[in-house]
Amino acid sequence: MQQGERIIQVDCITHVYPDMTKVQICGLDFVVNRGERVSILGSNGCGKTTLLKHLLGILVPKDGSVRIFGVDPGKEYSKIRQQIGVVMQDVDEQILGPTVYDDILFAPLNYGMNRAEAGRLAGSVMERLNLGSIKDKMVNYLSGGEKKKVALAGALVTEPELLILDEPFTGLDPVSRRELIGILNELNREKGITFIVTLHEVDLVPQMTDVLYLMHGHGDLSERGRPDEIFGKLKDLESFNLEEPTLTRLFKGLKKEGLDFGEPLQVDEAVEAIKKHWDAEKKVV
Repeated sequence: MQQGERIIQVDCITHVYPDMTKVQICGLDFVVNRGERVSILGSNGCGKTTLLKHLLGILVPKDGSVRIFGVDPGKEYSKIRQQIGVVMQDVDEQILGPTVYDDILFAPLNYGMNRAEAGRLAGSVMERLNLGSIKDKMVNYLSGGEKKKVALAGALVTEPELLILDEPFTGLDPVSRRELIGILNELNREKGITFIVTLHEVDLVPQMTDVLYLMHGHGDLSERGRPDEIFGKLKDLESFNLEEPTLTRLFKGLKKEGLDFGEPLQVDEAVEAIKKHWDAEKKVV
């Protein structure tokens, strides 16, 4: 497969839960190309997790279709499971080993690798995520940030092509959140790993997103585009139960006061815009 090739296609799926709650993920088709960093932004309960569970074959749609790496995950997930790494919201449910090292070894051993090869892969991913110092630590005694990194290591150890993360930053302190974003961007840049992440934190989107989907209601995918396109086009995110990014609100407020720095979405862009404006003002003086 080549960079940019379509690897996921979801066409208007409907799922009915046992309590007869109906979730219909429609509007736009959900499409992901190889190498993209894709974020799904929406308030809690809008259907983000339901979509991910269909990608993983955990749920099977009543209507509509899901294709991932060319197969229907609801019927043939075993064919693609080694191509996909997963970090779900509650990482306690997916950390299975008594120690960090045991947990990271679990997936490759479960896929039939010999212990030497599994150990090589585990060592490599622990080095990348700086987990060596807690290798033998009991998982029950890990912090929330450490557990997220161990779950990520378990998802990455088989060297997947696609990483699926459901609200991975919930409960993390700012330092752990920034570190995790850095790791994901590095994996995308260096390894070409495609990732899909669900979010409700608007300010995180510009830091880790090439393609943004907005979801609201019960599965309405209504917008797809670059973060700057979507945040620039939509004047009111309240209909999605979301606020505009902090920097967007700040620079819109400055513009109303006659200070037009553009609409930067990241801190480094904001610094550069202010510096450029300041340098221009000094030249005038």
